[in-house]
Amino acid sequence: TKVMIPISKEKLAIANVLKDEGYILNVEVSGEGSAKMLEVELKYFQGTPVIADLHRISRPGLRVYRNKDELPKVLGGLGVAVISTSSGVMTDREARSKGIGGEVLCVIS
Repeated sequence: TKVMIPISKEKLAIANVLKDEGYILNVEVSGEGSAKMLEVELKYFQGTPVIADLHRISRPGLRVYRNKDELPKVLGGLGVAVISTSSGVMTDREARSKGIGGEVLCVIS
């Protein structure tokens, strides 16, 4: 139910977006200095994970950028696309409402 991963600013921002959207229960930073870890508590509903499908879109070898009109809609708006914008990491709905595009990091359903 809990996952420990090495911390980075981007991982923390993505985890906070997933927490705000209700895909995970809790995010905590543990440890000190270079030994800091990100502790993510996964969310389950009736014994099955809430995150059914997660696909990484942008990767180091092939970055995927979209403007505000080309941002993906996951499952007709039921899923979430995580976008890295100049205003920080946010969901596709937030980016569309602010009128900005960015790098499509992953898609969650």
